[in-house]
Amino acid sequence: MGIMRQSATELVIATQGQGLLEITRDISRWATEQGMVTGLLTVFCRHTSASLTIQENAAPEVRGDITRWLARIAPENASYAHDDEGPDDMPAHLKSILTGVSLSIPLIDGHLALGTWQGIYLCEHRRAPHRRRLALHLIGD
Repeated sequence: MGIMRQSATELVIATQGQGLLEITRDISRWATEQGMVTGLLTVFCRHTSASLTIQENAAPEVRGDITRWLARIAPENASYAHDDEGPDDMPAHLKSILTGVSLSIPLIDGHLALGTWQGIYLCEHRRAPHRRRLALHLIGD
């Protein structure tokens, strides 16, 4: 077993509005560049109106189905007390609760241990484009 190391960075991802944006390539590239063989990567979204998920990355229809399902669960037409930034504000917070703001992904043989059809997605829950900040932390050897 090697000496335990850790590395951290922040990625800034520009979104184009509501939807799921695949970010697997950027995160995998960074993890591989750290030169570790075995470890655990934590990805943390530093926002309350955006979130993260691991989901199928083969069929693009999956992203649309998820977006529409979230819209049904937390509709913009409900009357929420919190609407400081518009009608998509509170629903964005609720969608973030449902999907979560952090992921833990094992690093095995120098690569993220994602399944064949798994991709890492940033879920943008607001209608307007945003610049989202993700904290990445990798610990391993």
